[in-house]
Amino acid sequence: MIISSVYNCPVIELPINHREKGNLTVVSNGKTIPFDIRRIYYLYDIPAGESRGGHAHKELMQLIVAASGSFSVVLFDGRVRRTITLNRPFYGLLVVPGIWRELDDFSSGSICLVLASHKYDEKDYIRDYQEYLTWKK
Repeated sequence: MIISSVYNCPVIELPINHREKGNLTVVSNGKTIPFDIRRIYYLYDIPAGESRGGHAHKELMQLIVAASGSFSVVLFDGRVRRTITLNRPFYGLLVVPGIWRELDDFSSGSICLVLASHKYDEKDYIRDYQEYLTWKK
């Protein structure tokens, strides 16, 4: 069982394969990350000052990567708040289930890549902050 705490949301250094014409990073199911990838999506062209996220998942795990540029991820587990800045494509933030997350401070041209452990399921989302606080108790 995964403990739903911001301290169980590590930044993972992903492997870099240095090449003469650039670098390559490979993410492997169950090896590089502790889950099998069932969904991939990315956020881009986020207007200045806008935030994304603002929800939690009951079961879903995610690896969040700044594929380009930078942004901050604010994590909250019902007691502790922690902010992580992502700005390198070979670092990913592992977000475990039960963590409220908000993404903000997007730099111009940033791309937020998300690898998810489950296919989209609206029933897995908690989108209301007060509902989240009640659910965490």
